[in-house]
Amino acid sequence: MCGIFGVFLRPDASISHREVAATLAGLYHYSESRGKESAGLHVYLPSQSQAWTLKVAQRASDLLKSREYRKLTDGPVRIAFSGQEGRPSVPLAMLGHSRLVTNGTSELNENNQPVRWGGVTMIHNGIVVNVDELWAAAPHLQRHAQVDTEVMAALAADALTLSDPAEATVQVFSRIRGAASVAWTHERGIWIVLATNTGDLYRYTDTDAGFTIFASERYILDHALKSLNGAVNGSPNNIEWLRPGKGVLLTLDAMRAFPFELRGSNACPLPVFPSPSETPTVQHDVEISPSRCPAVIMRQVDEGLLRYGEAKVAALHRCTRCILPKTFPFISFDEQGVCNYCQNYRPRYQGVDPTAAQEKFIDSLKSYRNSKGVPDVLVAFSGGRDSSYGLHLIKKEFGLTPVTFTYDWGMVTDLARRNIARICGQLGIQNILVSADIKRKRDNIRKNVTAWLRRPELGLVPLFMAGDKHFFSVTNQLKRQTGIKLDLWCANPLENTDFKSGFCGVPPDFGKKRLDYLSFGRKLRMSAYYAYHCLANPGYFNKSIPDTVRAFFSYYVEPRRDFHFIYDHLVWDEREVNDVLLTKYNWELAPDTSSTWRIGDGTAPFYNYIYLTARGFSEFDTFRSNQIREGMIGREEALQAVIVENRPRLQSLLWYLETIGLDFNDVIRRINELDTFELHRG
Repeated sequence: MCGIFGVFLRPDASISHREVAATLAGLYHYSESRGKESAGLHVYLPSQSQAWTLKVAQRASDLLKSREYRKLTDGPVRIAFSGQEGRPSVPLAMLGHSRLVTNGTSELNENNQPVRWGGVTMIHNGIVVNVDELWAAAPHLQRHAQVDTEVMAALAADALTLSDPAEATVQVFSRIRGAASVAWTHERGIWIVLATNTGDLYRYTDTDAGFTIFASERYILDHALKSLNGAVNGSPNNIEWLRPGKGVLLTLDAMRAFPFELRGSNACPLPVFPSPSETPTVQHDVEISPSRCPAVIMRQVDEGLLRYGEAKVAALHRCTRCILPKTFPFISFDEQGVCNYCQNYRPRYQGVDPTAAQEKFIDSLKSYRNSKGVPDVLVAFSGGRDSSYGLHLIKKEFGLTPVTFTYDWGMVTDLARRNIARICGQLGIQNILVSADIKRKRDNIRKNVTAWLRRPELGLVPLFMAGDKHFFSVTNQLKRQTGIKLDLWCANPLENTDFKSGFCGVPPDFGKKRLDYLSFGRKLRMSAYYAYHCLANPGYFNKSIPDTVRAFFSYYVEPRRDFHFIYDHLVWDEREVNDVLLTKYNWELAPDTSSTWRIGDGTAPFYNYIYLTARGFSEFDTFRSNQIREGMIGREEALQAVIVENRPRLQSLLWYLETIGLDFNDVIRRINELDTFELHRG
């Protein structure tokens, strides 16, 4: 999830201090997209028995401007360059990190990276999902922080007492579950280990010039190399991808590389390393500059405020074929009580042979397939149910080599991140995390929710999710960076939520062929609705406006080429999806709902509570109605399902409102005032 990178130099490397400083700054700059919540640097001079670690609860760009960073790069780093012609006279290793917070708040500096445990210093990209189990199984190892990287560092230090660095790494990866790409060293070693179970590591080694540079993404490394101004003699084509399940040990004195496997036997002979007890202890100079958040006074939460008029919802007049209620936008019924949505529905899956449909779709993708096993498809990956199962199909059934990406705008839950790590770690798939300015995004959400509460309009609820809609722009950007032509999406057409635009006075388009399509006339109508109501409510005129405008253009205007929604071509089966995820991948469920849908989206429980309170239905009603129309479930089964699925999710609502900084009691009271179930007249 985070950005990890580093620069390693042997003595007499053909590279200057200025070039190293520029390269390191470039690595920080490009890696910041992977996480903006903290940053750190570890500098290690093994022959001098000295190391320095600096980490701050700030974004990488702020770290580069800090006095502490300049003191470190102009001091210890420059000291290494005392050889002839300004070359390094001693081995030098620098490990950098740009963090997206997953385990452990960044405000406690022990949770930030690089992490040091015992003699090990480690940086880590990914999420270990069995952290507590690992600590419990090793009671002799003391835990100091919440961050998952610490347990890997502790296990490595423990294993290193009886084995070499490569074998210690193998032992660590054999015990963890989740996604991990790491770089680590020991305070008494003259080596660095790189290893990954997802393939999120790229390395450039110039053996003649005597240096190695690595990063989480090829794009990041490629741009960092350009800052060397001719010091790189080879081309970027010599960048080596460290494939899933691989590791490499680099000696800092000679810059030799010793590859090894994370699973199976390792026939490659490794150099003999001295025991830690035989080498001098390194002196550490640890500089810490954490930023602390002010104390927050929490009001007591009144859980009893949550309403769910189950009997009232059940008594709503509904379509006699599906379960859509009379409060649904633009709904009408014929003499038999069948709604116009059922009358105009065109079945997608009825009468389709699932095997034949899948084979036909796979065959249509053959021109994109790369026979060399390098990535040939970009996959949007939210960590939700449909994208997790879709990734399973793309890797296991389609025969493609995917690179996934996750656009984290601040509402991707920790549960979703853990499920991303589970799937990517088990399948050996890279995950490029593109992190927005999460603090700013959440502040925009708070401003828009606050404005909405003053004058509630159901058509304006999607403003809360405007910050998420940039993912189509992100897709095109990543396709340019990676050179991958094909992108696949796992959005489920049965999850069509046209009622959201219906609340804007935009009638349904029963003939549209794509889930995200909106005709030009409907776009104009929606734009006019938003303009009118935003002018009527000055609270919407805040710093989120540019973000919202860009979101509209990204979702509705951004060009899309060489892409498919895979479930437009395959038969989607809920039972099959749930069975695969829960049995094969130990996929994690949310504690406050039995549903497997919408559990990784932090916003969904909030807006569904609004829709349920105001109109007596939610997204679950539309999804189950589409399943009825496809003949997947019966009407009574659907009614029973939504009774359970529509129950308010207390824990998720608490998380959402706390995250954006609004008081639970005040917000829920205001939403409860919408409990009218009036017929919306589109």
